[in-house]
Amino acid sequence: MPRVVADDIDALLNCLPPHIAECLRERGNLGELLEVVMDLGRPLEARYTDGDAIFPDKEISREDIDYVVSKVGEFNEDNRAGIERTLHRISAIRNRNGRIIGLSCRVGRAVFGTVELIRDLVESGRNILLLGWPGVGKTTMLREVARVLADELGRRVIVVDTSNEIAGDGDIPHPAIGRARRMQVPKPALQHAVMIEAVENHMPEVIIIDEIGTELEAAAARTIAERGVQLVGTAHGNTLENLIMNPTLSDLVGGVQVVTLSDEEARRRGVQKSIMERKLPPTFDVVVEMINREQVVINHDVAAAVDAILRGMPIPVEVRWFDENGVVESERRRKYPSIPPQILKVSRGDEERKEEEGGEEAKSILAFGISRSRLEKIARRRGFPLILTDNLSEADLILTSRHFYQKKPPLLEKAEENGTPIYVLKNGTISQLERSLEMIFLPEKAMPSSPSRPVPSPERQLPFSSSHQIRPPLFATKHSFLTREDREELLRKLGIFPR
Repeated sequence: MPRVVADDIDALLNCLPPHIAECLRERGNLGELLEVVMDLGRPLEARYTDGDAIFPDKEISREDIDYVVSKVGEFNEDNRAGIERTLHRISAIRNRNGRIIGLSCRVGRAVFGTVELIRDLVESGRNILLLGWPGVGKTTMLREVARVLADELGRRVIVVDTSNEIAGDGDIPHPAIGRARRMQVPKPALQHAVMIEAVENHMPEVIIIDEIGTELEAAAARTIAERGVQLVGTAHGNTLENLIMNPTLSDLVGGVQVVTLSDEEARRRGVQKSIMERKLPPTFDVVVEMINREQVVINHDVAAAVDAILRGMPIPVEVRWFDENGVVESERRRKYPSIPPQILKVSRGDEERKEEEGGEEAKSILAFGISRSRLEKIARRRGFPLILTDNLSEADLILTSRHFYQKKPPLLEKAEENGTPIYVLKNGTISQLERSLEMIFLPEKAMPSSPSRPVPSPERQLPFSSSHQIRPPLFATKHSFLTREDREELLRKLGIFPR
C-alpha cells in the first residue's frame, strides 16, 4: 500500500468552526477523510474513503461559512481558495448575488509511492496523460511525478498550477513537488498562455499540467509536445473512449475525422462508405486510466489504440495494481471498446474454470466482405469469444461471401496457400452469420450427431450454398494432386491425394 507522508489535516481543521472541528475529531478516522461539505441550512457532511457521514445535529449557519471564508485565502475566478503551504482546497458555491452559500473543503495529501505504478513510463520520457473521475488521485500522482523527475532524475521540471492544487496555496510551493518549479496562473482562461510561456522563457525538459479542459489548452499541449518537451498532464474522463468522443479534447489523442471510402474498399472492409478515422498523431504517447489509487489501466500505444477503437476492434492494455505487500503486479488483457468503460476481467482461474466447464476458446476471425458490426453484435449477444482482426497472420479463419470468394482476390489466395480455413457464406445476413458462428464455436450444437435425432439437410442446416463446388487450393492444382469432394456429411470436405 502507498504510504501517506504529508497530511496537514490539523491545518484544515483549524480553519473550520471549533464545534465542527471537534465533531470530526471525535468521530476519528481522519486519515480516511476526503472532503467536508458545508451547505447553508443543511447538516454537516463528511466524506470518507469508505462512505459518507451525516451529522444531523450540526446544521450549517451563515456564521459557520463566514468563519471558514475568513480563515482561508482569497477565492479566484474559479471559486477556489487554499490554505498557505498546504495542499488543501476549498471550493465555493455562490448564489445569484455572488454570496457564498456552500463550501467543499477537500483534504490534500502528498502520497509517496503511487508513482511506482508508472515509474518506467515516467523515466522513458514519453508524453503521459492521466484519466479518471474527480477524486481518484490524478493530482496526487502528478505531484509524485514532478518530484521523481526533478529530484531523482535531475530534470528541469515546471508545474503549471492553475488553481494552486498541485503545489498548494501561497508563493512557496509545497515540498511534495520536490525541486520542480511552479508557475501560477492568474486566471483559469489563461492557462494555455502560461503553458507556452513556460516553454519559451524557462527552458524546461518537462511540463506538468493539471486538468486540460479547453481547445486552446489542447492546442498548447500539442505545441509543447512538438517542441520536444516531455508533457505529463491530466484530463477528466474515465476511459480513452470518452476522450475520443469528446470534441473538445479529442485532439489530445489525434482527433477524429470522417473519411469516405471507395466502393471497393468499403466492400472489402464490410463497412459503410463514411467512417471515422484518426486525423493526426496523438499529442500523448501513453494514456493511463486510473481505476483507483492502487490500480491503473495503461494504453501503451495510443495511436494504435485509437485506430482499433474506431474500427470496433479490441485493444491490448496492461493492468497494474499494488498487492497486499505493496508490490506492483501487472497483467496483459484485451479491452473491448464496444462495452465502455468496463474492462474484460478474466483471471487465470476463470480461464481454467471455463475450460473445465467446456467453454469456447477465443478465435481470431478475418471478415472479408462481411459486416464487422453484425458479427460483433451477434458475438456479444451469444457470448462468443470473437476477436476480429485485419491481419491474415493473426487470423484463425476467414469469413467471406460467395461473391468475393469466386473473384479469388490475392488475400484469399494467400490464405489458401497458408492453409487458413475459409468459411464461404451465400450472403451476409444476420441469420447466416449467427449459424456460421455457432458452427465455429459450438460445433456439437450446430451438427447433432445422435442417430436417434433427424439430421437436417445440408441446404437447411448450413449457410453455405449446396450447389457451390469447393475449389481445390492453389498448391493442389499447381502440383497436380488428385482431389475429391465429399458431400455426405454436413460439412463438405475436400480430400487431396498424391497421384
